Amino acid sequence: MSSAPGQLAAPADDFGAGEAILRRQSQRESAARAYARSLPVVPVRARGMTVEGADGRRYLDCLSGAGTLALGHNHPVVLEAVRQVLDSGAPLHVLDMATPLKDAFTTALFETLPRELAEHGRIQFCGPAGTDAVEAAIKLARTATGRGGLLAFSGAYHGMTSAALAATGDTAVRASVDADARITRLPYPYDYRCPFGTGGERGAELSARWTAHLLDDPKGGVQPPAAMLLEPVQGEGGVIPPPDSWMRRMREITAARDIPLIADEVQTGVGRTGTFWAVERSGIVPDVMVLSKAIGGSLPLAVIVYREELDVWRPGAHAGTFRGNQLAMAAGTATLRYVRENALHVRAETVGTRMLCRLRGLAAHHACVGDVRGRGLMIGVELVDAEAEPDEFGALPAAPHLAARVQQEALRRGLIIELGGRHGSVVRLLPPLTITDEQAQAVLDRLAEAIEAAAVATAHTPARGGTG
Repeated sequence: MSSAPGQLAAPADDFGAGEAILRRQSQRESAARAYARSLPVVPVRARGMTVEGADGRRYLDCLSGAGTLALGHNHPVVLEAVRQVLDSGAPLHVLDMATPLKDAFTTALFETLPRELAEHGRIQFCGPAGTDAVEAAIKLARTATGRGGLLAFSGAYHGMTSAALAATGDTAVRASVDADARITRLPYPYDYRCPFGTGGERGAELSARWTAHLLDDPKGGVQPPAAMLLEPVQGEGGVIPPPDSWMRRMREITAARDIPLIADEVQTGVGRTGTFWAVERSGIVPDVMVLSKAIGGSLPLAVIVYREELDVWRPGAHAGTFRGNQLAMAAGTATLRYVRENALHVRAETVGTRMLCRLRGLAAHHACVGDVRGRGLMIGVELVDAEAEPDEFGALPAAPHLAARVQQEALRRGLIIELGGRHGSVVRLLPPLTITDEQAQAVLDRLAEAIEAAAVATAHTPARGGTG
């Protein structure tokens, strides 16, 4: 395998070892594996935004553990925090007992929260993954309200366990499980593919009007729900940021009807979208915040924080063996404090705005780029079939094969990116908040080259059918 400019050549034995590892993975691991299929890299070393594979090649990582690595790989403050715990003799597993490490983490977290939650909130440590925290939030709301229904949104992604998966909008991943009849699906504002054909503030207002009407219509078929669950910016749905006015309307609608509002900040939190928590941009305070990914400083940790009035659980009503992950709490404390003290959320807004501007310029020269959107360092580039007919509202069909080719071409150029959105046609950029100006420029250059190469290649490839 040849190396791209600036990358290390691969020693033959390391290359062979990497290939052998990939073969064994394909033989032994579940068919459910995903990233390993589109990103056949065997990481052996990593620092900051740079990952080195077993083949000796270096990559700029714009996946960042699906947003987990706020400080990038192996940041010195995270490593030092973990070393101190290991050298101290502190217990690593304590279930939900109190420890100095947990106290420090909780203090650091509450210092970042919206004031109302920080002053009148409770925290529940859940299992190690974000989906566990989503389950806890839904269970809490149902227990506190005595109601079973849940309001969720098209395009949503909340996890792969029972209630979280039911609330997720992807019909393909939900096809093999029983549908939860207690889920009421609502339209999420989506400018490029607006369900009302208007987009913008008007589309968002129609979404809000539909929500309020459905809840108030005595023949609408919707019982008073236990909660509304939403992402302040949809991630897996294709990096879709709603207008701030829509977020405020959802808060008004739920508050007026005594419906707890749950904000899933698993991917948007810890500075990712340009504010420390994404809900801060619109100024709302949800009743429950679901937090994971970056709060563990790269290690597994998930919590929910909620208004004290909702704290009606009996002892042991919700538990998890690994909810006391001491190493993750230490790494998380270091991460939270570093992001806050160095205003990395402000940095994310600045660099993200610059990257969006450059990408929108790229869209002007490539008809296959249908839309560019994002908040902070959570950026999406929607790829479309420029040769097809637009729909009645002007949107072109998704181009999943082109997107897959762009991902491959980017990897060849030393850039790791993720795909998401409808039909997997959105290129997603989730670089660490520590990205330098030089790295941001390199990401944009490599992505531009990848889009150009993929567009040329697919133009000479016979069509493989539309996306429907």
